[in-house]
Amino acid sequence: MVELEKEVLPLPPRYRFRDLLLGDWQADDRVQVEFYVNENTFKERLKLFFIKNQRSSLRVRLFNFSLKLLSCLLYIVRVLLDDPREGRGGCWGCPKQQNNSTYQHSQFDWVHIIWVNRPLPLWALQVLVALISLSETMLLVYLSYKGNVWEQVLRVPFILEMISAVPFMITVVLPSLRNLFIPVFLNCWLAKHALENMINDLHRAIQRTHSAMFNQVLILICTLVCLMFTCICGIQHLERAGNNLTLFDSLYFCIVTFSTVGFGDVTPKIWPSQLLVVIMICVALIVLPIQFEQLAYLWMERQKSGGNYSRYRAQTEKHVVLCVSCLKIDLLMDFLNEFYAHPRLQDYYVVILCPTEIDAQVRRVLQIPLWSQRVIYLQGSALKDLDLMRAKMDDAEACFVLSNRFEVDRIAADHQTILRAWAVKDFAPNCPLYVQILKPENKFHVKFADHVVCEEEFKYAMLALNCVCPATSTLITLLIHTSRGQEGGAGSAERWQRSYGRCSANEIYHIQLDESKFFGEYQGKSFTYASFHAHKKYGVCLIGVRRVDNANILLNPGPCHIMSGSDTCFYINISKEENSAFIFNQQEALRGSHGPPQTIYHGLTRLPVHSIIASMGTVAMDLHDSGSSEGSPESAGEGGNTLALPVPDPARERRHSIAPVLELMDSVPSPSFDLLSDQSEDEAGPEGREAEPDCGGASDGRWVKGYPMNSPYIGSSPTLCHLLQDKVPFCCLRLDKGCHHIPYEDARAYGFRNKLIIVSAESAGNGLYNFIVPLRAYYRPKKELNPIVLLLESSPEAHFLEAICWFPMVYYTVGSIDNLDSLLHCGVTFAATMVVVDKESSMIAEEDYMADAKTIVNVQTLFRLFPSLSIITELTHPANMRFMQFKAKDHYSPALSKLEKKEREKGSNLVFMFRLPFAAGKVFSVSMLDTLLYQSFVKDYMISITRLLLGLDSMPGSGFLCAMKISEDDLWIRTYGRLYQKLCSSTADIPIGIYRTESHTLPVSESQVSISVEDCEDTRESREPIMCRVNHRNSTSSDQSDQPLLRRKSMQWARRLSRKGGRHSNKTSAAERITQQRMSLFRRSERQELNSLVKNRMKHLGLSPSGYNEMTDHGNTLSYILINPSPDTQLELHDVVYLIRPDPLSLVSSQAGSRTGSSRRSDGYRFNTRDSTHL
Repeated sequence: MVELEKEVLPLPPRYRFRDLLLGDWQADDRVQVEFYVNENTFKERLKLFFIKNQRSSLRVRLFNFSLKLLSCLLYIVRVLLDDPREGRGGCWGCPKQQNNSTYQHSQFDWVHIIWVNRPLPLWALQVLVALISLSETMLLVYLSYKGNVWEQVLRVPFILEMISAVPFMITVVLPSLRNLFIPVFLNCWLAKHALENMINDLHRAIQRTHSAMFNQVLILICTLVCLMFTCICGIQHLERAGNNLTLFDSLYFCIVTFSTVGFGDVTPKIWPSQLLVVIMICVALIVLPIQFEQLAYLWMERQKSGGNYSRYRAQTEKHVVLCVSCLKIDLLMDFLNEFYAHPRLQDYYVVILCPTEIDAQVRRVLQIPLWSQRVIYLQGSALKDLDLMRAKMDDAEACFVLSNRFEVDRIAADHQTILRAWAVKDFAPNCPLYVQILKPENKFHVKFADHVVCEEEFKYAMLALNCVCPATSTLITLLIHTSRGQEGGAGSAERWQRSYGRCSANEIYHIQLDESKFFGEYQGKSFTYASFHAHKKYGVCLIGVRRVDNANILLNPGPCHIMSGSDTCFYINISKEENSAFIFNQQEALRGSHGPPQTIYHGLTRLPVHSIIASMGTVAMDLHDSGSSEGSPESAGEGGNTLALPVPDPARERRHSIAPVLELMDSVPSPSFDLLSDQSEDEAGPEGREAEPDCGGASDGRWVKGYPMNSPYIGSSPTLCHLLQDKVPFCCLRLDKGCHHIPYEDARAYGFRNKLIIVSAESAGNGLYNFIVPLRAYYRPKKELNPIVLLLESSPEAHFLEAICWFPMVYYTVGSIDNLDSLLHCGVTFAATMVVVDKESSMIAEEDYMADAKTIVNVQTLFRLFPSLSIITELTHPANMRFMQFKAKDHYSPALSKLEKKEREKGSNLVFMFRLPFAAGKVFSVSMLDTLLYQSFVKDYMISITRLLLGLDSMPGSGFLCAMKISEDDLWIRTYGRLYQKLCSSTADIPIGIYRTESHTLPVSESQVSISVEDCEDTRESREPIMCRVNHRNSTSSDQSDQPLLRRKSMQWARRLSRKGGRHSNKTSAAERITQQRMSLFRRSERQELNSLVKNRMKHLGLSPSGYNEMTDHGNTLSYILINPSPDTQLELHDVVYLIRPDPLSLVSSQAGSRTGSSRRSDGYRFNTRDSTHL
């Protein structure tokens, strides 16, 4: 071992760390070696210049191409100057004989073919051109030589070069051969070869990928030209010994022959020319089909891949790029209809970049002239820079990256979307990016994008608000779609269709206040004052503002916000202000500074998109002194969300009045209920608190307001919510199973004061968190909170339970919607609303539109078993909503189908808007949210406003969406305009629309039965009072009624009819009445059978059947939305008004600031310290 260590030599100084620090290694002798990319030899330098270098090689090939063309031109000049009769040999002076005998056909003079007349200057030019061409050819052969000389010699271009150039070199040595014929016209094939090489070098020099289609077309054209030129020159020369044809005659003969016309007036007379024609035809039959086949193949491939979007078009035209993994016809049409609905986008082009081959349906649509000139389909991947270059992504105005919601694995679909977004951002960092993501947990990966829409976030928040604010999904869908001003209903006989269609054209617009005619006069006034008077005068609804020094949008900031000239105003109207025409009355024009305005705007707009602002009429407002006791906010109603009728003054009779909306509020109005202290809980007293169930193991069940402790994913916006002081154990979250904390196993045992909200989902995804948060927001009173039950097919994960265990009255059960036992266990008989979420596993179906089959059938079963239950359904395809609550003999559906067809013909973006389930907010499709992302290209604020409306974001000082119901005590207000004033002057709420329910009588059909019930004796069943009188009753309502007395009388009357029918069998009318009555009895028995089925099942499960509600659904009612109706719209009983209520926290802070130092404080506005806000 010691000997081995001695043999090891020390390291050289440059490898020792000590010497490296001291610098001793620099003393070593080093030799500098220069490396050359190319060998430094004469041959390699020539090869670099002639072959390897793209630019120099391009110049060489261009020079060679010019030489070949020049040689062909010199040949044509020689032919034009040639005259066979002046040639040498033979009797050239004899006249030309036109003899077509067999002798002349077989015998001719070869002298005219071998010898030609070539002038000396022309010969010199041809020799010079041949010499240069031959020298270049030999040099290229030398440079391309790789050891096998025959490989170079036997090439076709080299052989042709020898044939056309070497004879000229021989004529220099032998002057007697100067008039020898040389086939110089064969240089056209060399010119073709040089042109192909030149095009390749050209694309290499400019570093752009050449088009195979362009090259193939060029080759085909060159081949045809060369064939024609060779045939023309060959026949002309050979016929010098025959017909002595000119070049034009030969051209005429070739065109007639190759086009298969064959007139026969010009034909070759000698066998050499005839043989040449045969050879050329054979060559054409072999070469041309091969060329055409390659061209057709490339054309088909180009049709699949879509070709390129030229750089010139990208620089002179505006275009957007749509990146998708799979393009469906519905997705394409939704995008195109919404994108091109804006007038300013009519000149834009849409470039679709998709990795799959274009679908047959998509191809047919893109061949329509409306889209063929606007839409370009490219088959390629966004992960390849080459495909992004083809789409000219760096010059695009925007890029839309959409996820494939029909993917089996939605997480994998999100991963693909994330990679596409990263690739686009890396390739074109300045291109605005619009990304659609499916799962909320993947949203933070694309937060760099300009606009992001998370599908599950918006979906669950919208479904949650549907439970407390009916038809919120329909409201948001109508607001975010682009109206063409042609929504149906204008010529409809149905009044609700006319009103609904006109109001559905309202959208959200923006304008700067100092540039606005609508809001410019309210500068320096409060926001509430500006909103009310703008609606009263112009019919527009001001909903929010944005300060110039703040990027956040505030919805209804309240009366504390003073309008500034630099504020950006967001308002709801049929058209934007720039497209409006203002027409005032003479009284308005002459109105002075004194007195309130007496008229409002009632002119029409002149829009290029045919949108018409509805005439708002004249609104009569009773504006009384603000100091009157009846008009004060305190006396304007204190009953929660109900506007109470003011107490009349017995001393003097007067009409109920509404306080005016002040320009500047001296004191901030308080909402009708205290949102932070929740006085309703204190007013309930001990009994109310005892009735509240023990929330999952919390010792005293106390609630606090604060931000949720745990979020199931990164990127969720913090929202102040109702929370439990102590989290609930996981075992207590299971509703249908008791534990040692809570022994209850039934929803009835919990004793909930409010009805349940049940959500049926396939699994507990992170998106369900956004369903709970809006329903537990801090601004919702405790007494209005509904228990939430999650009906899941699989048990939730621990992290999800950790996120929801802090929320009060949130439970889950494991079961399926298609199982009656699961529905009864989760408390469906005590539920007010059932939300059916579309299953991810069922979104893929072999046949399109069949993905919703299971969901539709399950919902239909729910509708039949529990007709009083309000069911909100999510569908994959909006077209399937016509099957919701399907009735076979509903004669109103065909009329709606015809109206939907008319809407489709008009090009409407929402052809299904008149479907009753959509108008009532009972059905929702997540594809409706795609419009939000598309519209944000023009209105970049739409996503922010939608998130604020849905409660996904909560900005300090921004209001929230809620609803109030019109009761009998509120009908004295009479009109929507008076309600607007009442709300603005009392609670500072801003109404934005009405949800109206009307009774609806279906058309008379064969299923309607006219009956008259006579007195009869009671049967075995117990007597119950009849709730309504029926004279002419529709079968759709009678088949679901379960009135025992009416059923008994109908059965007796049917037996009486049957006996009469036996005596008068010849009367067909009696038989028809009997058949109709039997059908009606069959339907009633089916209803009774369903009721008994549910009750027996509840008894079998140990559940009390007393909670089962046997009331029928209101099949003769319809509901719809009126967005921003005119001020003179009459209010009706049970109308639900959508409100944007100001932020209670901002009102509280404003109240505290305005009342500092004041000794007067209302007891009704004090806050309860027990329910403190936990921030």
